[in-house]
Order: sequence, then C-alpha cells, then structure tokens
Amino acid sequence: QVQLVESGGGLVQAGGSLRLSCAASGLTFSTYTMGWFRQAPGKEREFVATVLLSHGRTLYGDSVQGRFTISRDNAKNTVYLQMNSLKPEETAVYYCAARRSFVLTTIGSVYDYWGRGTQVTVSS
Repeated sequence: QVQLVESGGGLVQAGGSLRLSCAASGLTFSTYTMGWFRQAPGKEREFVATVLLSHGRTLYGDSVQGRFTISRDNAKNTVYLQMNSLKPEETAVYYCAARRSFVLTTIGSVYDYWGRGTQVTVSS
C-alpha cells in the first residue's frame, strides 16, 4: 500500500522560506517520479515541481523557477521542496504525488498516488 505523507507546512512571512517533506512508503522509490502541486482556495491545482528519482532530473513551474528547489533522498524515501522568497499568493495546500514512470510530467491527473497535503500560509 503506497502512502505519501507531507510535512513542513506552516505560517511564514512574505519573503521567507519553508522546506516541505514528503515521506513515501510502499513503493520502489527509484522507479518513480515525484511531484509537488498546490491548490489555493477557489483555484485550480497548479504544478510546482517534479523530480525523477532515479537520477534527480527536475522540472519546475514557471512561477517558482529560481526560488524553489526539489530534491530527494533515496535512502530515506523522501522528497523535499525548499521554498524561498515566498509570496502571499503562494498560500495554498501543497500536495506530494507519485507516478511510476521515468518521464517527468507536469500533468497532475497522470500521477498515481497523492498525499493529503500540507498547508502553507504566506502573510503579507
């Protein structure tokens, strides 16, 4: 049974940083692609970043490029999202997702598994 558990969300001031973690279990970590998505109230889910776990290749959404960094620790079956220079409009629930694939994708609907999300609130 695959389980993804996010942590690290919270309240931060604009311009601040947070690091999210996603601990995965029940899957062969290196055969998956992991992604981060976010959804603000009343808005559609938005792609944030994804990483190919086998060798670390990454892809970012345009709005976070240069400020966010996705990384992984295969020994711990954990993926991280380091978020710097946060903006109030980035307040959302952040979700971790997993897809058994060696192809990076920004499309949330093709991911196989999802965590329950962690709330990130950026105050102005």
